[in-house]
Amino acid sequence: MRYTILIPCHNEAGSLRAVLERVRADFPGEECLVVDDGSTDGTGEIATSVPGVRVHRLDPNRGKGVALRTGFSLAHGDAILMIDGDGQDDPAEMRLLADEIERGADFANGSKFIGTLEPGAISTPNYFGNRFMSGMINLLFRARVSDSQSGFRAVRADLIRAMKLRSVQYEIETEMLCQAIKRGARIVEVPVTRRPRSAGSTGFRRVRNGLRILFTILAERLRP
Repeated sequence: MRYTILIPCHNEAGSLRAVLERVRADFPGEECLVVDDGSTDGTGEIATSVPGVRVHRLDPNRGKGVALRTGFSLAHGDAILMIDGDGQDDPAEMRLLADEIERGADFANGSKFIGTLEPGAISTPNYFGNRFMSGMINLLFRARVSDSQSGFRAVRADLIRAMKLRSVQYEIETEMLCQAIKRGARIVEVPVTRRPRSAGSTGFRRVRNGLRILFTILAERLRP
């Protein structure tokens, strides 16, 4: 099993190097691909300076959905491990996701809600927003997922290639999950740790991005 570790990032200069160094240590010889989504703080330069890291730059900023879709089109692995560059997920736990793929899962979803949420790792509105959206997916798709907005996951590349992904922003995680459920993919949730940010700030906007996520759930339910 060959892996591509895909890291979409925008202005994560304060945390990206530590993520990359751990990824390279734990997955030596595997493809490590950073999609720098129009960063202006030197993120791309930091990624380029780490040996063995392949960097693709988008300019200007296009959105996380575009960054991930771009990465998918460039990846060579049999499975794609996704982790954000903000340092909130523990790169050491990527092996847990990879193990599920090697045991036969099509989609290994890292869930902070069945794992460990460190103090300050998620705001109260975002916590309840995620739980609501996950509940909507479970209701409409007859699924059992606890963390539909997780960006920490591993997915078989052939499953991703079969998807028709349209997302531009943070709704990409929801779109991927809904399409995987509809295709009958074997989805496994893995307990993971979520930490507070040590640097930078999120580009997630609760109302705007929350509405995009909700629309994506409804649109995927209606599409054949």
